[in-house]
Parts: sequence; C-alpha cells; structure tokens
Amino acid sequence: MSVVIPNEILAATRMTEGEMKQEIAVMLFQKEKLTLAQASLFAGMNRIAFQHLLASRQISVHYGVEDFEQDIKNLRAMGRL
Repeated sequence: MSVVIPNEILAATRMTEGEMKQEIAVMLFQKEKLTLAQASLFAGMNRIAFQHLLASRQISVHYGVEDFEQDIKNLRAMGRL
C-alpha cells in the first residue's frame, strides 16, 4: 500500500518527504505500533541513525523479543554467529 502526502501538506508543515516519514516512524514507534527495525526501515534510516534520532528526542528504545530474534537472524546471515 502506498500513502500519498499532498505537497500542500508538506508545505504547510514545512517538512520534506523524508522528514515527514521520520516523524511518522517516530510516532508509530513511540506508540509501539512498529518495532525498532520496522520504524527505521519506514524512516529510511539504518537502525543506529534511527536510535540516535530517538535519543535526541529523549525517547527510550523498547527492544523486544521480535527485535532480538531479527538481530540473531541478521548476525547468522552475516556469519557472525
């Protein structure tokens, strides 16, 4: 599914498309609707950059079982486990 944000909305908020995506990702992460991995992907950022964004806003990272399992899969795929 694609969501189209009209240019008028972006202009009214004085945000770029990327900034709007980051704001949505932060909000959904904060409401625990997206995991850290999902939110960083939605925001178009790597996890570390997204974590820095959260930290700059004093938003704590909730690291759940799903995130842990995804990290294990990623480490195995990289040959580090």
